[in-house]
Amino acid sequence: MPGLIEDYALLGDLQTAALVGRDGAMDWLCLPRFDSPACFAALLDDERAGTWRIAPASGGPASRRRYRGDTLVLESEWDTPDGTVRVVDCMPPRGEAPDVVRVVEGVTGRVPMRTLLRLRFDYGHIPPWTRHEGGQLAAVAGPDAAWLHSPVPLTVGEDAATAEFTVSPGERLGFVLTYAQSHLPRPTPVDADHAIAETEAFWLEWITRCTFRGPWEAQVRRALITLKALTYAPTGGIVAAATTSLPEQLGGPRNWDYRYCWLRDATFTLQALLGTGYVDEARAWREWLVRAVAGDPAKLQIMYGLDGTRRLPEQIIDWLAGYEGAAPVRIGNAAADQLQLDVWGEVLDGLHLAREAGLPVQDVAWDLQRALLDYLEGAWDQPDNSLWEVRGPRQHFVHSKVMAWAGVDRAADTVERHGLPGPVDQWRALSNRIHAEVCDKGYDPERNTFTQFYGSQGLDAALLLLPRVGFLPWNDPRVRGTVDAVRRELCQQDLILRYRTDTDGGVDGLPGTEGAFLACSFWLADALHGIGRTHDARNLFEHLLALRNDVGLLSEEYDPHTGRQLGNTPQAFSMVGLINTARQLTGTHTTTSASGQQQDLGQDTST
Repeated sequence: MPGLIEDYALLGDLQTAALVGRDGAMDWLCLPRFDSPACFAALLDDERAGTWRIAPASGGPASRRRYRGDTLVLESEWDTPDGTVRVVDCMPPRGEAPDVVRVVEGVTGRVPMRTLLRLRFDYGHIPPWTRHEGGQLAAVAGPDAAWLHSPVPLTVGEDAATAEFTVSPGERLGFVLTYAQSHLPRPTPVDADHAIAETEAFWLEWITRCTFRGPWEAQVRRALITLKALTYAPTGGIVAAATTSLPEQLGGPRNWDYRYCWLRDATFTLQALLGTGYVDEARAWREWLVRAVAGDPAKLQIMYGLDGTRRLPEQIIDWLAGYEGAAPVRIGNAAADQLQLDVWGEVLDGLHLAREAGLPVQDVAWDLQRALLDYLEGAWDQPDNSLWEVRGPRQHFVHSKVMAWAGVDRAADTVERHGLPGPVDQWRALSNRIHAEVCDKGYDPERNTFTQFYGSQGLDAALLLLPRVGFLPWNDPRVRGTVDAVRRELCQQDLILRYRTDTDGGVDGLPGTEGAFLACSFWLADALHGIGRTHDARNLFEHLLALRNDVGLLSEEYDPHTGRQLGNTPQAFSMVGLINTARQLTGTHTTTSASGQQQDLGQDTST
């Protein structure tokens, strides 16, 4: 069976990612891209669905593990009765082909080791034709091919290749798995030691550009490395997570594919990157955003593929049992076809932030923003599915209306500050109209809180964002009342639910429940800081940091009752939340502009 979600560490080459458990098993790997079919899918079933294990023959979890400094080179060590052994894992930055490198190092004693390679292409469905070829193990199935360079003889059985060997002190044995499409020539395998050195050098150079300084510097640097690892280098798109269908409730049906790029994340991600010195990455993300949303503004989607692909049809993979039996396993995401009005505002807000940071802007970007505004003017008053992608009836969600307001407000501000053409008086009148309606219909004066949607009895953690986008100032009594209400009604042991799934007759139209949403819990820390409760904010932030696994990763959610991470992992939205909250609590509101100068953009546009 797969390990706990928090048992997994991340490897990546900026085009795809692998997850390695404490037991030395690589239980998730999609090749050649993040969104390609998995060739190791044991994470969503068991080892019959594909895995690659290198560990002591005696088994058991590693005694300790760590990343080698600020890199994605993973070191796992086992202390056994026979001695100590280390396995060093990495995926070097993509060269001729994707490579996975695993080096076994003897530390003390003579340790019996075992490796098992079970390739299963198409999400564990297709066993390949496996044979020895030119001193390597070759595996082919349809469009996919892989080669394993092994320093020890491998025995090829009916369903796996295995080897048993012993490693002595100072001995190093390098295994390299290389992938290519089956119609292409066999790639030249990388040298294992050189690949590790190259990977370490790449990450150490990259992290030197980090400008964040403060009491949580190490945690922020690890979060930035994780965010970079979730970036698809050819396009600049950033996937929400490396996995699909890890459940929001153990044994439940809330299992979704997160290997795509969400517009919802645009502004927060830009803030995190610009606020820590990563202008090139911010520019690439902004350019991906402009390309993805180009076209008919009425056809804007909430998410896109790594290269801006629009069609992401949702399918159920019925041959996989699901993580700990949580079915169904889904690939693709039907939420791409939902109406979520907030994304128009998110895009406009993100492009406004990029402009304020001094990122080079082409005329087409402003033309695109005006087209989005034209659509938003006629659509803002429609009900929608909210940023949480509810699959129940559409409602007039407060956060969606506020983000529509933010989009119009940013456009008017751009005209006033930068002299670009646009009907500023018309946009100001529209923003005032939206603002007035939200305050009238989305606020409950008896409870002194904004509500999830017009007339709702429920709350929404996204309400914590109202002052962050400048809708109301932090010192407004309605903001303080909303923060208190969210904390009172959505808290589970100090962590925040997105919303109560059973309120208003079950707003999201789905069975089951879910854990506390980690990004929302970071928002609460920001909100507590914003209303002057900095001590509470810092305590919550420290609590959230303690939920990271032993190598600094967070998934989407956390179950405070079982003490387990839930949902897809590692989650970009959670890591971005960590970065931005650290910036807030340390007063690091400056953003590195494209010219290298510091600008005070911050996260709070209100006064």
